[in-house]
Amino acid sequence: MVFQCFFIGQRPCSARFRLRNPSFPIELLFALAIPNAVKSSHTTHVTHSRSIPHTKLHTPPVPRLHPIPSTPYQLPSLFCKMALAKPLVYTLSLNDDGSPRIEGRFLRLPAPYEPYTLRFEIEGGSQVTRDGVFMCSYPEDEKKGFVRGQFREFPIAPDFNHTITIDIPIRLAGTFSYKIAYTPLPEWDPISSSKQTNGSTRTETETFYFIVDPALKMSGEPLPLEAVALQSVIAKWMGPVDEWDARLKAMKEKGYNMIHFTPLQMRGESNSPYSIYQQLEFADDLFGGKKLSKEEKENELGDMLAKMERDGLMGLTDVVWNHTANNSAWLQEHPEAGYNLVTAPWLRPAYELDTALLEFGAGLKKYGLPTNLENTGDLLRVMEGVKTHVLGQIKLWEFYVVDVKATAEEAVKAYTAGKFADEKFEINGGSSLVEKREAVRAKLSRTDHFGERFRKTLDGGVGAAFLRAVIGEGAGEDAARKEISSALDEVNLNFYKAYDADKEVILDQIYNRVKYVRLDEHGPKLGEINEVNPLIESYFTRLPKNKVTSKHDEGSLALANNGWIWAANALEDFAGPQSSAYLRREVIVWGDCVKLRYGKGKEDNPWLWDHMAEYTQLMARYFHGFRIDNCHSTPLWVGAYMLDAARRVRPDLYVVAELFTGSEDMDVVFVQNLGISGLIREGMVAWGAGELSRLVHRHGGRPIGSLDQGCLKKEGKTSDGKDAVVIPLQSSGVGALFMDCTHDNETPAQKRTAADTLSTGALVAMSASSVGSVYGFDEVFPKLLDLVGEERLYEEAVPEIGIAKIKGVLNRLHVEMGREGYDETHVHHEGEYITIHRFQPATGKGYMLIAHTAFQDHQERGEFSTITLTGTKVEGVLSAKLVVEGTEDQSDDQYLKGLKAHVEELEMPYFEEVDGATKITVPGHFPPGSIALLKTQIPGIPADLDEFLQDGMKDAVKGLDLIDLNVALYRADGEERDCISDGTYDVPGHGQLVYCGLEGWMAPLKQIIRHNDLAHALCQHLREGQWPLDYVVGRLEKYHEMFPRLQSLADWLRSKFDAVRKLPSFLLPRYFAIVIHTAYVACRTKAISLFAPYIQEGSHFVQSLALCSVQMQGRVKTTSLHPSEPMPSMAAGLPHFTNEWARCWGRDVFISIRGLFTATGRFDDAREHILAFATTLKHGMIPNLLDSIRKPRYNSRDSVWFFLQAIQDYTRMAPNGTDILKEKVKRRFPLDDTWCEWDSPDAYSYESSVEEIIQEVMQRHASGLHFREANADTGTLDSQMKPEGFNIDVEVDWETGLIFGGSPFNCGTWMDKMGESTKSGTKGTPATPRDGAAIEISGMLKSALRWINDLRKKGQFKWDGVDAKIDGKGVKVSFEEWEGKVQKSFERCYYVPENPEDDKNYDINPQVVNRRGIYKDLYRSSKEYEDYQLRPNFAIAMNVAPELFVPEHAARCLLLADKVLRPEGSVGMRTLDPSDYNFRPYYDQSEDSDDWHTAKGFSYHQGPAWGYPTGFFLRALLKFSLVDEKDTIQHIFYRLHPHREQIEKSPWAGLVFGYALGFVCGCEGVGGGVFDCCEVEESVCVYSEEKERREEKA
Repeated sequence: MVFQCFFIGQRPCSARFRLRNPSFPIELLFALAIPNAVKSSHTTHVTHSRSIPHTKLHTPPVPRLHPIPSTPYQLPSLFCKMALAKPLVYTLSLNDDGSPRIEGRFLRLPAPYEPYTLRFEIEGGSQVTRDGVFMCSYPEDEKKGFVRGQFREFPIAPDFNHTITIDIPIRLAGTFSYKIAYTPLPEWDPISSSKQTNGSTRTETETFYFIVDPALKMSGEPLPLEAVALQSVIAKWMGPVDEWDARLKAMKEKGYNMIHFTPLQMRGESNSPYSIYQQLEFADDLFGGKKLSKEEKENELGDMLAKMERDGLMGLTDVVWNHTANNSAWLQEHPEAGYNLVTAPWLRPAYELDTALLEFGAGLKKYGLPTNLENTGDLLRVMEGVKTHVLGQIKLWEFYVVDVKATAEEAVKAYTAGKFADEKFEINGGSSLVEKREAVRAKLSRTDHFGERFRKTLDGGVGAAFLRAVIGEGAGEDAARKEISSALDEVNLNFYKAYDADKEVILDQIYNRVKYVRLDEHGPKLGEINEVNPLIESYFTRLPKNKVTSKHDEGSLALANNGWIWAANALEDFAGPQSSAYLRREVIVWGDCVKLRYGKGKEDNPWLWDHMAEYTQLMARYFHGFRIDNCHSTPLWVGAYMLDAARRVRPDLYVVAELFTGSEDMDVVFVQNLGISGLIREGMVAWGAGELSRLVHRHGGRPIGSLDQGCLKKEGKTSDGKDAVVIPLQSSGVGALFMDCTHDNETPAQKRTAADTLSTGALVAMSASSVGSVYGFDEVFPKLLDLVGEERLYEEAVPEIGIAKIKGVLNRLHVEMGREGYDETHVHHEGEYITIHRFQPATGKGYMLIAHTAFQDHQERGEFSTITLTGTKVEGVLSAKLVVEGTEDQSDDQYLKGLKAHVEELEMPYFEEVDGATKITVPGHFPPGSIALLKTQIPGIPADLDEFLQDGMKDAVKGLDLIDLNVALYRADGEERDCISDGTYDVPGHGQLVYCGLEGWMAPLKQIIRHNDLAHALCQHLREGQWPLDYVVGRLEKYHEMFPRLQSLADWLRSKFDAVRKLPSFLLPRYFAIVIHTAYVACRTKAISLFAPYIQEGSHFVQSLALCSVQMQGRVKTTSLHPSEPMPSMAAGLPHFTNEWARCWGRDVFISIRGLFTATGRFDDAREHILAFATTLKHGMIPNLLDSIRKPRYNSRDSVWFFLQAIQDYTRMAPNGTDILKEKVKRRFPLDDTWCEWDSPDAYSYESSVEEIIQEVMQRHASGLHFREANADTGTLDSQMKPEGFNIDVEVDWETGLIFGGSPFNCGTWMDKMGESTKSGTKGTPATPRDGAAIEISGMLKSALRWINDLRKKGQFKWDGVDAKIDGKGVKVSFEEWEGKVQKSFERCYYVPENPEDDKNYDINPQVVNRRGIYKDLYRSSKEYEDYQLRPNFAIAMNVAPELFVPEHAARCLLLADKVLRPEGSVGMRTLDPSDYNFRPYYDQSEDSDDWHTAKGFSYHQGPAWGYPTGFFLRALLKFSLVDEKDTIQHIFYRLHPHREQIEKSPWAGLVFGYALGFVCGCEGVGGGVFDCCEVEESVCVYSEEKERREEKA
């Protein structure tokens, strides 16, 4: 068995135990060191907020106050583990709905011993920014305190280029919330401004919470919650206050630093501490026989509590808000404080049942029934009596049903008098009885809750209206009476059924409760039924009738008692009007406690709220903490109000709660609303060692070697520009006060064995949470004591019995570990053994406890494997067992005592060092109830290891350029193998990483850190060996010759990994992650610094998009932009298009170039690609397949137009962009277009300027292109295409000016799927030939002509037109004339009008129109129906040549496409209208069926969504929206949400090119998909800047 666990410091050992470590100083055993505090003066301020008015809580006057700790913002700095040279900033990113972008929603922040900042991050285009106001309840002035319902307001507005940040300095503990008010984005309609007002009603997000831990301090030193060791005492057993010293001293010696007192108030007649008679006054017996005033009592108790604090003991007490003692005098003055028959009339049937049961129980003898139940037979006889003499007599059913006779008479009376209510009944005389029943049932009144008998009724006029509908007017009384009575009888049937069901529950509850209290083996066995112990526990307190109560209604004097219900909904009031719990006898009632009625707010019961708030604040003045009694039955709003009042007195209030909701989610609701620091959890509830180990694991701390948000910390800035450490927040676990035993639990002697006291107590004390124990557990009390009836006291001085001494060692160790940051833990369970290791990750110190539990009574050692701690030194501290010398209770008439027991020393476990590991073997005698405490140390962990691993990174990357960073961050498998023969790393059990560089490692690490998933295959792989470390450094060193600047990064990584290699293997995952993340952030930051300013200053999404250009542009050996010189080139997609001929494609390059290069500021890279492809011009086309310009292939009609658009964009966006027009390039092929090899003398034999290239393209198209692809007849060019497909034909129709091309045998646009299936008959047939005039080509043609004409006007283009042959005659066509033809013909040729009557104005064949209000995809193709298909290509034309479109037509088409072609939640656009016959949304290249539409991926562009058209579509929305531009941009931002999600979550950190019903049908990372988003972001940025300039000018 190999353990991977650790802990810290010099720890104590009782003098009774032989010291196993001679170097362990005995004087330190009970005096553990506390590190010095470090002072920091840093503060952060938030401005531009405003407060919302609120109602101030009344704070009652109080007597003399005792000193309490200062508020957090006045405290000195935190202990060493939190005192950092730089301030901390915790970041919380928010989703579009305002929710935190984390797993789970519970957020717990550390105690603000030093102020830190909570930074909220909101995406600038999120819909909550629309007229948004971020509201946070954290107070602007902490000295004025927190007021619930008062929010600071931070106005926010859309910022489409940046992330909005809101900084809140945290100095105050408590629970706080935030929400965002905004105007929801209306349904998008680019045409109708009226629709933009829809949904514009202002709204708010859900309220979200964060909790800040209290900054507890002891003797001036911070006391983290993980260092709390609490002793729980029953206050009335402590004796008078002036006799507490000896008892408190003993508790202090046991290592406790906080004492929990059960309520110290005056107790009610039952003498239970939780049945409080007077909340505002302490009990008389606390002060012996002294007659003291209320103020004198407070002063004496306050003095004792202040002395406790000076002596190192904090105080905590219960607050009881749910109930008061049944004999509380103030109830007679204020019966409205409870649920009585006036304030809660729905309880009347429950009260009458309760009264009848009491009377029946008192008269059992009268009915001949047994009063002393001997068996279930006796009980069954009594239950028969209940049925007869209780339920049979009180007629409970009358509370359920309608009084048919009286109600019918009222209806008949109104009917005959013609007094009809204005009610409509959709029935008549022919309606069925069921229809009549439902009609009447729907009109009943007073059905909201129980009350008086026959509460449900039907108004007479309504009944008359019913009768008129059924029998008409003028019928006789008898007929009317019969009709209405029949309907009412039918209505009552269901009410009787409800009564019958409740009656069965009532009988079951009575039977089971009586059986438990009188007959069950584990029940109290109350004995004879009499006045003292009646048949049932009364559900109601009946106040006496006297002078005080005589002023109240008699119904006010019957008050519901409190209790609890199994598996109840904690948010529902079980005494409220919607609950039948009291009637159904489901409440396990406390007869000595009256349930308090708070209502929904203070206005419902002002006296009670003020009274209990005064009580709560009184407790806060004297105690450091509260235990909320019965929290699950406390209305949330009541608990919140009371705790807010308490925190105004004591801001750093420590709050724990007895909370059992049955749901972790419901627990969180209470915890975050109330600001609970810990839920009380009990070790004694475990039924076996396995369950106990689960509880210890749950509350033991985070796992050793955890990968959490600390691994993601990075350098950043505070809001005032100071350097800071920035840490992203993750969801938190709910805190706990983990008790080995509470005053509600049976003791180990009862439930297990007395020997288990030591093992359970030690395990709990070793947990990394607040821990505690009830007094008597350490003393080995034999049984659970009666909280109500027990009158004896604790012993005055606790002798060295039980586990008291050794508990002192463990508790002091617990405090030390909590203070010094031993926050990592490993728990292991094996048979009866449980081990727990606590570890301090910064120092490598740790403690390990081996506990042999004693659930069963035997003395065997049992089976337990040898423990192996790798890379760890181990020393023994103590080894002991608990010896119990009998089962006789040692208590006497005066004092409570435990069993006679003592701790006995045992032989220490055996240690053996083997190959740097320590093997630990438990000795032969180690019986149940034994423990061994070991000290561990991992040698050689530097104190500043984390800092060392992050130091120097900026210098390591400062000389890298984007091509270097492509290698450092990315590189797909094919790219890597092309250069250094190695591929991506294969993690056993996980698979291959997608990238070889740092991003490849970050993909799994992000998920591991998000979930702290130490069981992940990568973590296991790292623990097994250091191969990943070798790989990360080794690959960079292999690149030394190609990329020499990477050596500095390789050296940095090697130096950091050398330090990591010395650590034990179980720590490798954490420190590997720190190194990788540090390098990753530095490389990412460096890359971003090389982009355009708007990206450097942009949002995380914008920056992630820009980084995709680093993914796609890299240098490999077998692909270049030159046939013989190595040059970086753009990959068409990853991981499939990485090297050799497949890497670089003309169409893909020039679709992507603006988004990847031009928009990001990478103008040199854009220029290199433009010039490289310019050299290849042949036939007036550029190649689609470049193949390093060695064997380019010319078969795409659209590539050259994307090429010209890219040049146009470059000239407009790059500095001095038009200079490129004059640059010369050597031409790859001769002017006559003959094929030659790249190294032939004919190649590169002449040169042209880019300007000449442009003219050549235009002239060649004007003259017509007619050629057969080179090498077409070799059989190697394309194995799927038919011979006819190699013929390329393109020409201009000079009537329209449009360019036509293609044929049914080839596919020359981006929708280029060629059929491959012989079985289905598609082989050699294009799925989407798109011959004719493709709309995007027409748009790009118009764009090119417009641009050329603009250049001509500026004297930057020397040609004015082209030579053409029209009607057999050679003519000169000017560019202006050509442009005019396209402009004039476009709408007529492509638009399909919404109204068929308008067809006459367009070139339309109504017979083949599928959908109207669209733009055709093609014009005059060989298959006419394909012209009329709706595809996303029109958006390309809209972007490059918006002047072609009638704006309203374009807007309507976009609106339609948004609904039809854009699947919700997809990054892509459907490639075909779903209403089209050929639509197939799925794609599977491997399918080779006989289905023509899908075989061998034939549906590639017939429905599956593709990414890159989305960018054109979204930019078109911006161009053609006829309404508010800001809203349009926000709609665009909303539609980019799937892209943000994908780029964040995809291991490729990029965008997938194509989708088909959720299946990837393209490359994972592609330039086109990224292009669309970069284009949109760049367009939005330009729009925003232009708008600002317009506004400034105005």
